[in-house]
Amino acid sequence: MKHPSRLACALMVSAACLLAGGVSARAAETRVVALGASSTAGKGVAPEATYPAQLQQMLAARGYAIRIVNAGINGDTSAGMLARLDADVPDGTDLVILQTGTNDAREDGHDENIAAIVDRLRARSIEVVPFKTSLMRDLRAGYSQADGHHLTAEGYRILAARLLPLVERAIHR
Repeated sequence: MKHPSRLACALMVSAACLLAGGVSARAAETRVVALGASSTAGKGVAPEATYPAQLQQMLAARGYAIRIVNAGINGDTSAGMLARLDADVPDGTDLVILQTGTNDAREDGHDENIAAIVDRLRARSIEVVPFKTSLMRDLRAGYSQADGHHLTAEGYRILAARLLPLVERAIHR
């Protein structure tokens, strides 16, 4: 029986090390919660067309083991998000995309509520990616639904693409 060459042995050893390392070094699934109001919930579009669903697909296509839970509620305010924070962002969450919304932006307490949300998440070592309405302001001109405020599925796809580098950076922090 012929013995394998040194190169063949080296390749076999390398392949075995890669396979063993790949199994033991496989990254755990990154758990993300998209917390917000109607633009997070995806008012007017199918669940798979919301920005959280489309963002999850984009990240998966780039090789991330990721699960994004959509915790958007139509008409919600910063006070509502603060009140449901612990229920909607369970232990083990790695990252929260926080849609600060416009439902109560001019009301007293809005800024304090957002600061409290961010402080509580950071105290739990949860990374926060703020989703400011400026990310979608220009999208409303060409990608809004009949109400002129909420985006179409294509608008949410573009929004997800804009959030993609922000989320990737946060994952690597």
